[in-house]
Amino acid sequence: MEIKLGKYRHFRSGKEYEVIGVAKHSETLEELVVYKALYGEEQLWVRPLKMFKETVIVDNIQKQRFEFIG
Repeated sequence: MEIKLGKYRHFRSGKEYEVIGVAKHSETLEELVVYKALYGEEQLWVRPLKMFKETVIVDNIQKQRFEFIG
């Protein structure tokens, strides 16, 4: 599974993040998205790639959890 590098917006908070790469868990080899908050202290985060790319239902509308914005 692949992911575009760049800016994304979270479906609920509306906050923006920058995906900087994909890492692998050292024990399970699960792919993890490494991304940086583009607000506040600009912390680094990781989330399983499958979860990052999944869709969610909001008000009966299917949306991406993180929407690519460039």
